[in-house]
Amino acid sequence: MDITIRQATADDLPEITALFRNTITAVNAKHYNEKQITIWASGANETDIWLERIANFYFIVAKNETEIVGFAYLKKGYYLDGLFVHKDYLRQGVASALLRTMESQVMVEEFPEIRSDISITALPFFENKYYDIVKKQKKNFKGVVFQNYIVKKTL
Repeated sequence: MDITIRQATADDLPEITALFRNTITAVNAKHYNEKQITIWASGANETDIWLERIANFYFIVAKNETEIVGFAYLKKGYYLDGLFVHKDYLRQGVASALLRTMESQVMVEEFPEIRSDISITALPFFENKYYDIVKKQKKNFKGVVFQNYIVKKTL
């Protein structure tokens, strides 16, 4: 699949938040319960936070000819705070392309490693990309507890 990776803009907000919500409800639902999915997906409604991320973080989108099919963003220069791929474009190289771009950016910024909190759903993908589990954790988000993992990769 031909995709273009570019810096996100505020104009991308509707597609980014829709992709975020739809990926969580369609893909992550196999590892998290209904209450967890509802709370997590509700983050799409926090448009001010999304606009702040787009403006202040290294935030990229992957786009095919017609739509945004994935996005990722770094905070603090080395912390992968989000990587999401449209449910219809999984296992087509989108996440790998986004992750390679993020790892390159972290190296440009001269950080020795990249870190992330990842979902149970994403763990096999990151393990396949040579990320090590730092720890399995339970994280409280809006009063709901989620199990996830902290992972890292030395660059």
